[in-house]
Amino acid sequence: MPVRRLITLSAFAILLPLAVSACTMTGPGTTSECSVSGCTVTFDRGVSAKASVLGIDVELIAVNGDMVTLGVGGQQVTEPVGQSQASNGTDVRVSEVTDDKVVVVFATGLNPN
Repeated sequence: MPVRRLITLSAFAILLPLAVSACTMTGPGTTSECSVSGCTVTFDRGVSAKASVLGIDVELIAVNGDMVTLGVGGQQVTEPVGQSQASNGTDVRVSEVTDDKVVVVFATGLNPN
């Protein structure tokens, strides 16, 4: 096997886990998974859950039935599950609400090729 190929494969094997872990972040009460097209944040209910995604501070403020209130970059956003709205230059959509968690998707508008 040529030396260049061996070096390339070794570097790829070492850097791949680092690239994957950079896309998934866990904090107190939150888990974030990001890609080019945006981030999915899972908030634990019943705790003070905050995250920073795409350079924006995000906080779960309240859940009332299927209406979720979030703090997005200092603005309060209230929306029903399944609908989205623009806030601070990103599209915010609440995708799921359960007794244990709230899942919110932040889309950048970019699509991977």
